[in-house]
Amino acid sequence: MAEEAPAAAPAKVPAKAPKKKAVRSKTDGPSLPELIVAAVAESKERKGISLAAIKKVLAAKKVDVAKSNKRINTTVTKMVTKGVLTQTKGTGASGSFKLAKTEPKKCCTLKTFN
Repeated sequence: MAEEAPAAAPAKVPAKAPKKKAVRSKTDGPSLPELIVAAVAESKERKGISLAAIKKVLAAKKVDVAKSNKRINTTVTKMVTKGVLTQTKGTGASGSFKLAKTEPKKCCTLKTFN
């Protein structure tokens, strides 16, 4: 019988150093929800402002609407679920929106006695 040479062990590959993530600097100025609230607040429409009109106002305030379209839509829907905005027409991110009226907090409760 012919003896076979033992198989050579695979060469160890040095572990790669993890890639460093690019550090994004915070942009100066108000955040997207603050800009949306300001756009809705300055609207004079009685029935609310549409999403397209909100995007026009944001574009006038130097926000890249084409790049951040998805973020604008999700921010508006989150603001509706949190109660910051109310949706007067439509569903989801489409429709008209206006600022929610805050209910006055009750300072004391009336108790009735039998």
